[in-house]
Amino acid sequence: MILGIGSDLANIDRIEATLARYGDRFRNRVFTEAEQSKADSRPHGVAATFAKRWAAKEACSKALGTGLRMGIAWKDMAVRNLETGQPVMQVTGWAAERLRAMTPEGHEAVIHVTLTDDHPWAQAFVVIEARPVTKG
Repeated sequence: MILGIGSDLANIDRIEATLARYGDRFRNRVFTEAEQSKADSRPHGVAATFAKRWAAKEACSKALGTGLRMGIAWKDMAVRNLETGQPVMQVTGWAAERLRAMTPEGHEAVIHVTLTDDHPWAQAFVVIEARPVTKG
């Protein structure tokens, strides 16, 4: 069963300008160390990498049904990549509490995320699924 869907579109040039203006203050407020390392490993795509993760955080907050309010923090949602390159969303803090509260008993929540960019746009979709827990 689908618990929530969120999408967001971010302008890469806007993120790049914000990075130029606020630098580490912006990076440290919004992105985890792992997200920053991922962006830094892509010297020709730093702004695009951050823009995709910004969009993913916005999309996740929408899928959680809150948007960026009600105590949710930017770093409560983080994108990392599996060895295959597939992005996955990890939630902690208030976002994790919200996810537990919206997940029906006898189910586990799975967050699906997909990211794309085509300059000047970065886009993310997040779907939160509840799967029945199987015993066995």
